[in-house]
Amino acid sequence: ILKVLFAIKGLNTAGGAERVICDVTSYLADRRGHEVSLLTFDGEDQEPFYPVSRAVQQIRLGIGDTRSSTSLPILLRRVWALRRAVLSHAPDAVVAFMHSMFVPMAFALAGTGIPLVASEHIVRDYYRSRRVQFALFALAMPFIRCVTVLSDSIARGYPRWIHRKMLVVTNPISPAFQREPACEGSKDSCLILSIGRFSKRKDHATLLAAFASLAEEFPQWSLRILGDGVLRPAVQAQAERLGLQGRVSLPGAVTDVAGELANASFFALASRYESFGLVFAEAMACGKASVAFADCQGANELVEDGKTGLLVKGPDRIHAMASGLRRLMIDREAREAMGKRARQGVFRRFAIERVGERWEEILESAARPSGVYRPGRSV
Repeated sequence: ILKVLFAIKGLNTAGGAERVICDVTSYLADRRGHEVSLLTFDGEDQEPFYPVSRAVQQIRLGIGDTRSSTSLPILLRRVWALRRAVLSHAPDAVVAFMHSMFVPMAFALAGTGIPLVASEHIVRDYYRSRRVQFALFALAMPFIRCVTVLSDSIARGYPRWIHRKMLVVTNPISPAFQREPACEGSKDSCLILSIGRFSKRKDHATLLAAFASLAEEFPQWSLRILGDGVLRPAVQAQAERLGLQGRVSLPGAVTDVAGELANASFFALASRYESFGLVFAEAMACGKASVAFADCQGANELVEDGKTGLLVKGPDRIHAMASGLRRLMIDREAREAMGKRARQGVFRRFAIERVGERWEEILESAARPSGVYRPGRSV
């Protein structure tokens, strides 16, 4: 039995990494019997957006606003608080999700002998315009035992001296998606569903513009975009300018993603890049075809063009996305066939049991007194 402390900046917001850490910690505690704690900078009154097992001990440090960028004084306070909290907890190993947590955690644990596993959930391109963040990442590397990433292609994008410490662990599909009745919709809702934080890289503006170009031709269809973020008001304003108030809904973040997908005709996301594309795997689990861009890393590793969805391309992103949407809107038989193929085998690849077993291997290796790094196989 391992005593493990997982950590992430905050859990009171919706996001892929937040959902994964809740699922993995709950699995390790409930199904594998490990002693698991989950540390955040959230305040005591801030509950996790996603469910967490009661067997997982939650530690909330309540330092700073977890939804905003971190100032130097807050960073220093967090490093000191992390060191005290982890030393008092005395875990066999620590797993810190995202650079916003594993960077301060690395400095906090320097000299303690407690092994740190950094779990990175973004791609190298993210840092190209964020040189300070990457510099901090580089400075933290000597204090990190290993770094998990979501695919081999992501690992290859990093410099060799970082790449050599990386190993691949995919995100799991939440157990909620394995309940087959919840993922089957009998009637055609004429609804396109998109899920993702309202940020520049998700490019919801392109998806909305593409749908607007088809709105007159397909008056019975609607678009629903789930998520939150700083650009949500701008996309809402764009929908109003296009006269689509009754055709486009932006309800914010929701917990029942499986139910939302069950009610959709197909899934679409205009992201410029994805680290893994968990929402595409979830759409596949619910038997839904997807539309994405062919040059979107993450999406193009999950969606098979013409088999489980459509990967569109072209110099005009709006026109390319519109062409993909139109193909699935006019051909129900094709999109349902793609959805059935998408569902086949997805749980075998991304089941929580498979991913949880890999996390156990990583943690057992990290906790060895010898401190030998053995990346082993990928999952």
